[in-house]
Amino acid sequence: MTRPQFSEKIRELIQKARIVSFATWQTTHPAAAIQYFQTADDTGQYLNDEALQQIRQLAPENATFLPVVQQLRDRASEIVDEARTGVLQTFPTITQPGGGLYPSERADACWRDFWQFLRCITYGIAGQHVDYTSPEGLHAMQLLYQELQVPLDAMVVGLEGVKAASLKRIETVPSENLAPYFDHLIEQLKLFH
Repeated sequence: MTRPQFSEKIRELIQKARIVSFATWQTTHPAAAIQYFQTADDTGQYLNDEALQQIRQLAPENATFLPVVQQLRDRASEIVDEARTGVLQTFPTITQPGGGLYPSERADACWRDFWQFLRCITYGIAGQHVDYTSPEGLHAMQLLYQELQVPLDAMVVGLEGVKAASLKRIETVPSENLAPYFDHLIEQLKLFH
């Protein structure tokens, strides 16, 4: 399978669409802890066990939800699968010719975005920062989604599905303590309309 050829504008927007920002975290986390978050984000990865342990040691007062982050990371694939099922049930023709996620490469990109959204949400949860997004990165993502004609309704439904699938898998922390991290990104995505 060949990757689609994107215009220079789209390639530039992809580079700028980094939706997480740790710029305001200096008041709650030492620089060394923030670097673990930044490294994970720079490489597009979830926080690994070593990073979680280091963050726990460097910022123990903000380590309450680190076990939750580990659970979400370890179950990311099934969470995204459940969200995908919800999108396909809500929009049954979306992956068919004429649908917003046709051809299959568009659908695959959408499912990858769900995985990436959950990754970004876990950073917010791990750092206990509900406002973990970058306005500039979100703006670039909005422009990118407009340029690519991404079906925003389906993306919102999918992100709501990521939230529901995640919260039902976490029994150690009340949902109301975790929901705001998901709701923050859902509300940002809704603003793209």
